[in-house]
Amino acid sequence: MTTSPSSLWAQASVGAGLPAIQATRFAWQTLAKLSQRGTAPTGPAPTQARPRSSGLALCALALALAGCAGLPDQRLANEALKRGDTALAAQNYRQLADLGYSEAQVGLADIQVDSRDPAQLQQAEATYRAAAPVSPRAQARLGRLLAAKPGASAAEHREAQTLLKKAAAAGEGNTRLALAMLYLQHPTSFPDVDAQQQISQWRDAGYPEAGLAQVLLYRTQGSYDQHLDEVQAICTAALASTDICYVELATVYQKKAQPEQQAELIKQLQAAHARGTVTAQRVDSVARVLGDASLGQPDGKTAQGLLEGIAPGYPAAWVSLAQLLYDFPELGDTDTLLQYLDNGRAADQPRAELLLGKLYYEGKVLPADAQVAEAHLQKAVGREVAADYYLGQIYRRGYLGQVYPQKALDHLLTAARNGQNSADFALAQLFSQGKGTRPDPVNAYVFSQLAKTQDSPQAHELAQQLDAQLPPAQRAQAQRLLQQEQAARAAISPAALPLHALQAEAGEEPL
Repeated sequence: MTTSPSSLWAQASVGAGLPAIQATRFAWQTLAKLSQRGTAPTGPAPTQARPRSSGLALCALALALAGCAGLPDQRLANEALKRGDTALAAQNYRQLADLGYSEAQVGLADIQVDSRDPAQLQQAEATYRAAAPVSPRAQARLGRLLAAKPGASAAEHREAQTLLKKAAAAGEGNTRLALAMLYLQHPTSFPDVDAQQQISQWRDAGYPEAGLAQVLLYRTQGSYDQHLDEVQAICTAALASTDICYVELATVYQKKAQPEQQAELIKQLQAAHARGTVTAQRVDSVARVLGDASLGQPDGKTAQGLLEGIAPGYPAAWVSLAQLLYDFPELGDTDTLLQYLDNGRAADQPRAELLLGKLYYEGKVLPADAQVAEAHLQKAVGREVAADYYLGQIYRRGYLGQVYPQKALDHLLTAARNGQNSADFALAQLFSQGKGTRPDPVNAYVFSQLAKTQDSPQAHELAQQLDAQLPPAQRAQAQRLLQQEQAARAAISPAALPLHALQAEAGEEPL
């Protein structure tokens, strides 16, 4: 005997009148009975990844039956994630992911990726893989993750290419930008692919993200400044559909010293954020561009206004505000800066710990205190690259009462291999000065050569000095070690964007 719709909703009304726990149990028991009788939508077992449609249908039915009494809520998770409450988002995503819902699996993995913790990244890969058989979104996310995975093999790069192409064929957006990044970061894995030629073909075919792929190529090749007009044209056309273009256009206007265009862009950004079509994260990114003196004449006051408007609902903005006051002391006093950092630390923002540690390390805004600096910096290790750099300097310079050469080496090498160029100069000093350890001219030479990428007079001067002092018998060994270190970094260091920015650069928001 089948259950009619009227009978189904009669049962639903009975369930809604029960206490919360009983109503929840009643809902799932009813679903189980209906699934057995063939009335409810059928699908894979709960331990398998559920396609989007059947998963949401079952969840919606369960919510209706139980009156939302205690069930995990994906809408709630999505909204929590947008306002920066990752703990609540993860809690709801995890419960739905455990039931096999692919969208929740992707949402949970996104949070794991954003943590940038190595163990969490491994879990994210497994979570994406669980959803990938039925979810093009998971295929795209897994492809991006493998493309940026430190030390990934050529086989993993090719798997990433396959996943991204498959997701693109299924209609998943922004996959071609990730493919472009893959080709640009790992050219040796794709010797037959000409990145510029491929991007040109995508642009000719009219794919929306092809223009951003071109911008990415300019950034990667270091020719961005030579193509500002083209970047402006690409992002002006794509602004309505791709909000990362607010960041690109702000950068262009800053570099070209066009304050009128910049002011109009900010008005558009604020209006779009008020409508809910641009996230607080994007507003934060634009504010950071405005406060970056390396891009042109900064506008700290406008940046401060943008950040103050989003900070109450977007905790990362508190740290951006603190950094702004650090860079522009005229915008606020020390007490305000520290309050911003306290707000950021309360929301578990590692950048807040990093900046507070830096303040105690430098001794400018706050009294120098190496032990307090070390404590704050340790809380940011693994999540902020610069934390390793400052810890390495504390141990190298003996700020804790003595030099700790091995600790200094460990932290500085980690920072250098993750893109902190100044760490190579510190390593060259560590091995050349012999403070707390014996001088090592071979390693000093290696890191001084790597430090030349800073293009600073001090780095070039030290490299020339150490090159002249290196005994001929050790030069071959030094050159070999230099090549090995360069190869190791090419395998583990992103060439264009950090892992946590992959989704943001693509203009794709979490679920």
